[in-house]
Amino acid sequence: MVTMLRDVVDLGTASSARSLGVRGPAGGKTGTTSDFKDAWFAGFTTSVVAAVWVGFDQPEPIGSEAYGARVALPIWADVMRRVARVRPAQEFAVPSGVREVELCRVSYLRPVAGCPTYGEFLKEGDDTPRRLCPVHQGSFKQEARRVIDGVLSRVGRKILDIFK
Repeated sequence: MVTMLRDVVDLGTASSARSLGVRGPAGGKTGTTSDFKDAWFAGFTTSVVAAVWVGFDQPEPIGSEAYGARVALPIWADVMRRVARVRPAQEFAVPSGVREVELCRVSYLRPVAGCPTYGEFLKEGDDTPRRLCPVHQGSFKQEARRVIDGVLSRVGRKILDIFK
């Protein structure tokens, strides 16, 4: 859950928090109601949790395109910048039994040279992708491995078909 909410700040609807001066590990969620009557952002670091709501006591539109990322997030970012001076955020701890696996951001498979990557957190017992990314150009060794893995996979399926 933490990594998904961190992606909101690092890559998603709240990514402008970084240009607004929020540094360090942080996560959160933007929100906007129909007709722009409410906008909010709830976010956190390892030291502070804060939520900002923008709206009227009697529901009416805040304004044109009053998304949470546009009207609530800047307030949250200002608060978090100030709070960080007193209560700086630390890196989020990874729970025991969880491991980080690097994957290709496009194919969600094991990366080859040239893949944009991200860290996916898996718990014990989760399957780790074994195939290499077919989208990006890898090294000669990675390309050879991909071909060999494909051939072995097809041979394995043929053998399994014999026993059906």
